[in-house]
Amino acid sequence: MTTAATLETFLAANSDVIACELTSVRGSSPREEGTFMLVALGAIFGTIGGGALEYMVIDHARRLIAEGRAEAAMDVPLGPEIGQCCGGRVKVGLRYADAVIRRDLMARVEAEVASTPQVYVFGAGHVGRALAQILSVLPVRMEVIDTRQDELDQLPPGIAHRRVAMPEAVVRSAPEGSSFLIMTHDHALDFLIAAEALNRLDSPYVGMVGSKTKRAKFASWFVEQGGDKALLSRLVLPIGAQGLGDKRPSVIAVLAAAEVMVQIGEREASNGRTPTPGKQGVASGF
Repeated sequence: MTTAATLETFLAANSDVIACELTSVRGSSPREEGTFMLVALGAIFGTIGGGALEYMVIDHARRLIAEGRAEAAMDVPLGPEIGQCCGGRVKVGLRYADAVIRRDLMARVEAEVASTPQVYVFGAGHVGRALAQILSVLPVRMEVIDTRQDELDQLPPGIAHRRVAMPEAVVRSAPEGSSFLIMTHDHALDFLIAAEALNRLDSPYVGMVGSKTKRAKFASWFVEQGGDKALLSRLVLPIGAQGLGDKRPSVIAVLAAAEVMVQIGEREASNGRTPTPGKQGVASGF
């Protein structure tokens, strides 16, 4: 996921940058209006969809830099003329990224990150580590929670994590709309976390690693503890099953990540917000 830090690093490393934004989209297009990419002579940040359109925009942007021009506009049909078959038409605004535009870009990315759905992974074991790596490149904010520092230390660099003595408390304080994936080393702890998560009716996804037997045991325990039986329908257990029965951590992680993204997208759609995974820029116009 694009962050303010990655954008800041790119801008700091490149003095001459052209900001290229889809200012108008008609019909089918690889990306949405407002999506932007940045082009420097030797580097690219972001994407407006790839393919022939992107190559054309990159070439045009680099000509602007070479010629010392500040801005231009392109009107491109996404059809046989350029070797694409989307069938739509886009307009692209290209502007030299001066100090004002750079500040605007930073603000846009910061606003997008702030509105990005939060996902918590409870447990930094084999599945948790694999899942964290996958989620780290998706349009979500993700944090790994564990009671064991030695497991957290095995996470790849850059993965947000926290050692917490009582992980279930994290659920109670999580931002609205958070999703929870539960895979700790302790079944009793899994149950405590899941019970808290199921009571978060704002959560798009609550999932737990396990089996049908574990689900039955949790359901019995949850009801005995006074939990609402109706809430059990919200629990995905086992996560990442998809009828495959594959127990390899990496496969479970990929399928679980897909489940989470589908549920987040459906929740956003039901709330009247169109999900735009990976879109860089929250408003049109620099």
